[in-house]
Amino acid sequence: MSLIPLVAVALGLAVALAATGTRRFELRQLRRGLEERQQAKQRGSHRARLQFPHVDLSRCIGCGTCVAACPEEGVLEILHGQALVVHGGRCVGHGRCAAECPVGAIALTLGDVEERRDIPALTENLEARGTPGLFLAGEVTGYALVRTAIAHGSAIAGEVARRLRAEEPRPDLLDLCIVGAGPAGLAAALEAKRQGLRFRLLEQEDAIGGTVAKYPRNKLVMTQPVELPLHGKLSQTSYLKEGLIELWERIAAEQDLPLRTGEELLGVEPLEAGGFVVRTSAGAHPARYVCLALGRRGTPRRLGVPGEELRKVSYALQDANSHRGRKLLVVGGGDSAVEAAIGLAEQPGNQVTLSYRKSSFFRLKARNEARIEQAIATRSVEVVFDSRVAGILPDRVILVAGEGEGQRELERANDEVFVMVGGIPPYPLLEASGVSFAPEDRRVMAPVVDQGPGLLGALATGLVLTLAALAWVLYFQGYYQLDPAGRAHHSLHELLRPSRGVGLAFGIGSAALILLNLSYLLRRNPRLPLRLGSLQAWMTSHVATGVLAFVLALLHAALDPGQTVGGHALGCLTILVGTGAMGRYLYSFVPRAANGREMALDEVESQLAALSSVWDQTHRGFGERVRTEIEELVRVQRWERSFPSRLLALLAGQRSLRRALSRLRQEGKQRDIPESQVRKLVTLARRAHRTSLMAAHFEDLRGLLASWRYLHRWIALLMVLLIATHVFTALRYADLPGDFGR
Repeated sequence: MSLIPLVAVALGLAVALAATGTRRFELRQLRRGLEERQQAKQRGSHRARLQFPHVDLSRCIGCGTCVAACPEEGVLEILHGQALVVHGGRCVGHGRCAAECPVGAIALTLGDVEERRDIPALTENLEARGTPGLFLAGEVTGYALVRTAIAHGSAIAGEVARRLRAEEPRPDLLDLCIVGAGPAGLAAALEAKRQGLRFRLLEQEDAIGGTVAKYPRNKLVMTQPVELPLHGKLSQTSYLKEGLIELWERIAAEQDLPLRTGEELLGVEPLEAGGFVVRTSAGAHPARYVCLALGRRGTPRRLGVPGEELRKVSYALQDANSHRGRKLLVVGGGDSAVEAAIGLAEQPGNQVTLSYRKSSFFRLKARNEARIEQAIATRSVEVVFDSRVAGILPDRVILVAGEGEGQRELERANDEVFVMVGGIPPYPLLEASGVSFAPEDRRVMAPVVDQGPGLLGALATGLVLTLAALAWVLYFQGYYQLDPAGRAHHSLHELLRPSRGVGLAFGIGSAALILLNLSYLLRRNPRLPLRLGSLQAWMTSHVATGVLAFVLALLHAALDPGQTVGGHALGCLTILVGTGAMGRYLYSFVPRAANGREMALDEVESQLAALSSVWDQTHRGFGERVRTEIEELVRVQRWERSFPSRLLALLAGQRSLRRALSRLRQEGKQRDIPESQVRKLVTLARRAHRTSLMAAHFEDLRGLLASWRYLHRWIALLMVLLIATHVFTALRYADLPGDFGR
């Protein structure tokens, strides 16, 4: 009895089991991601502070490279097979997502800044609009990365040098006055020296480092390679605060930079003859050009409560190790406050209380959020939400928690207080110096729009290669039109046959291109050190080499692969080209539709929340109950564990929806809610229900189409094995007559 049927059944069941398990895992991950995104919206962390990755859903193929590349956990997640922004507030502009996206689907842009008045109006050269010669660099421009600040400073000094070469000398003025000795100011000073400029570097603190110098001890402040003028690329890709400050101090000393510390900026005034005078607490500095490399924090924000003038109150924590056996209060809820509270709690004998004015943490980095939750669970940090400091006494602090009738007063024994509620940016000083923050003065940013699937270039490449192959075949059509037996007697047989001359070269070239094509997988793997070139260029090469390998393989087979190992390998390559092209298009369109339904559902739920919140004010609890009941209807039907169960839930769900809406309509009438609002409720509820079902069914379709990826991968593996067998066979039997000698 043959075992083939049993083996086939076993393999089929194993594949079905694996596919079912994988699909359930995907749905669990999707549900977790959507719930995380909803929580981010409720907390406000979905909105970008400044930098923001825009994902072009018409191009995204859901490879997940951007998620793996982002050093800030939770900014991006894969939802419905595509990358979407979840915690936009955690993005600090590393830009690794855009650099590593193989299809160019991500652009790093600024968030919604149209109405914000804390972003300066600058030209492309970082020059203040309306005040030529005054430049801004670093954090004050809205970009927080050390790498970006260094790029700003270098670019400004280079631009100043370029302009000065076309101007008359001004011996009475410095060429450039740089205010701020942080990363931007240091880079500007080093580039200015390299360009031979007469410049001066001013710093209000007693040491260099800017905002970085105020970070807590052992804080990781840089995670990407950068290059400094006159020094070159830094030896490490990541630095702790102390190591980076020490490096900067050593470079400044080696280059003998004209640095003046302890000079606080008072203002920048224009000179009648051109140029500026920079006024500081220590004097005046006339200069042709000025670079303000200031931070955004300015002076620490104060609480304005009795006792804040006591010596035990600090506005920064430099070294948690120096505080032991103390009763400590940290005020604030940002990353700096949380890091300080955790660092202090790790010291022996400390009792740490964290007071935060909101009901939950807002825009924390994922690792800080996890650490503070662990600290709360282990009771190493006491967190008092919805609280504010009412008074600071020598031996204790007074907190007020809650609002309205539930407000209560709390006292905590206390030795020291750390106030970390941000700073007052130097905007008035900058505005007085000629920097505008008016939205209408900022240059209009070109809107980021979807570019489409990006197949035009690939299709054009494929067309050109196909036409070239067609021209070759037409030129030698006298040979290619013959049957295999007739070709053996043709004069061009030795040149075009698969095992000789140009025909063999076509085969070797095709095999080499396939190897190059597969190296894309090595470049994509984050665990391997191969980083030559951008991933997008590698993806383009992956498409181009795949098409060219197919054309060369077809010519190698002389258009007649036959039922051979090489012919089967060519068949696999044909399927790979087809699944690669069509899969990329379909895998952009369907997930985009699913994510579009999610966005539409968000909009409906927002409208429903706005409507029901009005009822909560006049009919206590009714609005909340409406939202809860409709959300439960949506949830139950979306996350059934299998496709058939979701179809059954669709039928049962319609009945449940009608019953729920009938109950809510009756209760609305009993509570004297206007009929127009009740009808609006019914319309929104039905839209939410229908939209969620559409998203679920698009997800089912996406899951089905995702099979192209597995087909693409396994056929690629089969093709490699067949090619290896084909090459071995050809080498082994190359000199024998018959089919192998064709």
